[in-house]
Amino acid sequence: MWRNEKYESVPLDVKGIDEDNSKGTRDSLYPHTTLLKSQQADEKPKDPKLWPYFKDGHRRIDYVLTYHIQKPQNTGKQSSKSCLGGCLCCKKRGQTNPPVPDPELASQEQRLDYHDDDQRLRREEFEENLREMGLEMEKEEGNKIPGVGFLKIHAPWEVLCREAEFMKLKMPTIKKYEVSHGNSIVEKASRFMQKFTAPLQPKVGDRQIEHEKHLSYPFSREKQHLFDLSDRNSFFDSKTRSSIVYEILKRTKCTRAKYIMGIISLLGNGIYTSAYPLHDGDIDDVHAEINDRKILYEEWASYSIFYKYQPIGLIRKYFGEKVGLYFAWLGVYTQMLIPAAIVGVIVFLYGCATVDDNIPSMEICDERNNITMCPMCDRACSYWKLVTACGTARASHLFDNAATVFFAIFMALWAAMFMEHWKRRQVRLNYLWDLTGFEDTESHPRAEYEFHVMKKSLRKEKSPKAGNVKLTCTDRMPAYMTIIITMIFLICVTLAIVFGVVLYRVSIMTALHMSSTPTFRSNIRATVKTTGAIINLIIIIIMDEVYGAVARWLTIMEVPKTDKSFEERLIFKTFVLKFANAFTPIVYLAFFRGRLIGRPGKYIYVMGSYRMEECAHAGCLMELCIQLCITMLGKQLIQNNLFEIGVPKIKKLLRQRKIDPKHQEELNKTLHRHEKDHFLGPFVGLNPEYMEMIIQFGMVTLFVASFPLAPLFALLNNIIEIRLDAKKFVTELRRPIAVRAKDIGIWYTLLRGLSKVAVIVNAFVISFTSDFIPRLVYQYMYSPDGTLHGFVNHTLSYFNVTHFQPGTEPLEPMHLGYQVDTCRYKDYRDPPWSDTPYEFSREFWAILAARFAFVILFQNVVMLMSDFVDWLIPDIPKDISLKIHKERNLIIELFMKREQGKKYRNTMNDPSPQPLRSRPSSQA
Repeated sequence: MWRNEKYESVPLDVKGIDEDNSKGTRDSLYPHTTLLKSQQADEKPKDPKLWPYFKDGHRRIDYVLTYHIQKPQNTGKQSSKSCLGGCLCCKKRGQTNPPVPDPELASQEQRLDYHDDDQRLRREEFEENLREMGLEMEKEEGNKIPGVGFLKIHAPWEVLCREAEFMKLKMPTIKKYEVSHGNSIVEKASRFMQKFTAPLQPKVGDRQIEHEKHLSYPFSREKQHLFDLSDRNSFFDSKTRSSIVYEILKRTKCTRAKYIMGIISLLGNGIYTSAYPLHDGDIDDVHAEINDRKILYEEWASYSIFYKYQPIGLIRKYFGEKVGLYFAWLGVYTQMLIPAAIVGVIVFLYGCATVDDNIPSMEICDERNNITMCPMCDRACSYWKLVTACGTARASHLFDNAATVFFAIFMALWAAMFMEHWKRRQVRLNYLWDLTGFEDTESHPRAEYEFHVMKKSLRKEKSPKAGNVKLTCTDRMPAYMTIIITMIFLICVTLAIVFGVVLYRVSIMTALHMSSTPTFRSNIRATVKTTGAIINLIIIIIMDEVYGAVARWLTIMEVPKTDKSFEERLIFKTFVLKFANAFTPIVYLAFFRGRLIGRPGKYIYVMGSYRMEECAHAGCLMELCIQLCITMLGKQLIQNNLFEIGVPKIKKLLRQRKIDPKHQEELNKTLHRHEKDHFLGPFVGLNPEYMEMIIQFGMVTLFVASFPLAPLFALLNNIIEIRLDAKKFVTELRRPIAVRAKDIGIWYTLLRGLSKVAVIVNAFVISFTSDFIPRLVYQYMYSPDGTLHGFVNHTLSYFNVTHFQPGTEPLEPMHLGYQVDTCRYKDYRDPPWSDTPYEFSREFWAILAARFAFVILFQNVVMLMSDFVDWLIPDIPKDISLKIHKERNLIIELFMKREQGKKYRNTMNDPSPQPLRSRPSSQA
């Protein structure tokens, strides 16, 4: 039943299509192909130690599969033939008392033998199917790396042509055309900037010529006369060749098992241990020939050239469109951070320059204002002077001033500009990379999906064809319920962790107040804030790894049909969990801390005796800034950079420990390209790289009103991140499969959603977290002289100390040296001597109304401006749309000229043209 499901191979000797066997079709059109074949036969073979070639030095290694081979041992398990030979030898030598093996050990070794033989038979069947597909292979087992066998795969020209036609790859034709530059002001300014930034361009030898471009068209074997086949060795580059072979590997099936197994299943079951394309050559050898990898290493993966642009064209040529789009997006994002960082620094400097002129902080720092504040905690804390909060008030002004609103509006417009700029850049790259007509086709079903479909079909009484069976929502309902319950549980775990850190801060503050050490008692707030933020950072880093593993497990349980669906679902789950993990502590500080505390004499308690923590007198904005700073810097320095540098090196050392250290140096000199790449780390995809940048984008945009230096820190990190990722891709990782893509996929949707949410979040931060609205309302409604004089006294309410609940009054009421009858606390409530003591005052409701009015006004104005920017800037640049239209006309013109030339040659070579001329008249 399952044997028929194997992919049917396409014959190579199709009449009129095969290149080498159809001399009448190709060689007649291209007489120089015979010369090319002879040149290739006489071409000097490549050194397999330096280049990815077979032992003959002519056939390029397009893909490598590795597998485990049994290590040769003097004693122990052997194959049946060797065992039989060994027994006969023993009898001939007269060994009458052979050692009797342990029966349990012998049965275990026999099972291992069967397992190894089964894997070997599956490999043999799979490799035979690959040969039927036209691939050429060469094996190498345990020569230098013990226990590892290599299957080197080469795709001949005929297979490349066939698969390029199936995959509809756009290839360069023989037609070149000049790319004209417009004379508009914008284009003239662009050309001037290109000349001005010429020193910043990387010195890449194969940079695309700016004034001419090859006309590209989907490859067709019937229309080979349209393509530039003057050099068949370079017509399909190494990136294209490996992607073609990978498509064949995904299609080819092995039916020896109980179910059909493709290359993914073969890898998952350990039949093959790894699969990867090869890098072009060495990078550290001084005498190595120039190759794309070496150029990328020198002009991209170096920290000394951090100021230069990235060679995006060469990155795409070597790694494929998907990787090229990631680095292009990262470059655009980093470039756009420059103006945001400059404006953020200006806003911060404005706060520094005006801190001495800030009236509220001056009033707090004035010792003549003898304001006694209520205790910060029960029993252990006593009354304190407002003047002790002078440093916090001055520091808060650095991030909470009049420029904060302007910066929040600027960052909202910046996010809209960034999204529009990237869309235009993406369209331009699609044109340069010949992806304008590319559409994602339905990829092959995943091996896990096929396995579940097979099990479902076997459960049916009437076994239908596997193609008519598919997994429905009913089949996935248990997985969906598990996903929903697990996601809700993990988010609750995140909330519980935040609540645990809150309890830590409350308890440690009480403990420090009870301490007899003066140093601890004088730095209570700074100690609690810093240690709480560091604990949050450690938990975030640990839980990020846990949530990533759980998200993958949940996605595997869901059994998506295709790789694209699997990736999108995995990204969404991982984003939700990691976003909640990173931003829940920040959201608590911004919107909940200090809001649910009650008032003196009637505080809100949790878990019995723990009083909810309050904000400092100047508000929670300073603590929010500290949390953002530590989280952002910690994630970038520890999780992103340190882990990305350290973890791959540790894994590489562990892989190299399998080889004797004495022979390591000598072995490195003799290893071939496929053996060197075996010790590199496997490529795990771009999702971790995108995820860390998306979380950073959230840090930059969501709470930027409280931390204007966030764009600067992000810019400095990304400058290092680009070169770090480049070094990792070029030197530390195996070469990834080249994947065609015309956009960044679901990541753009997440970015756009974050930019929209950022407007609302910043509006609430300005309105509810900072004191901007209370200051504004006081200045224009309650101030006697229209200034902020008296604002501090206006924000403080009165409390009669005799109204403390029993058991909550301070243990040391005379801590300040005098008897306290009335203390102050930050809130808008009526005094105890009024008709409605401790109820919310009129000022509270007036300020609350102003807060909500500001949120609505800010949100609508900023979103309107963002939509206007979106409408004003077209998604497709005008010059690109004109060039695309021009290419379509040139393609038609090329086809018409070739058809006319073919008719002319047929007319000149036809010995009896008269019947051809009379045919139209007879039809008429």
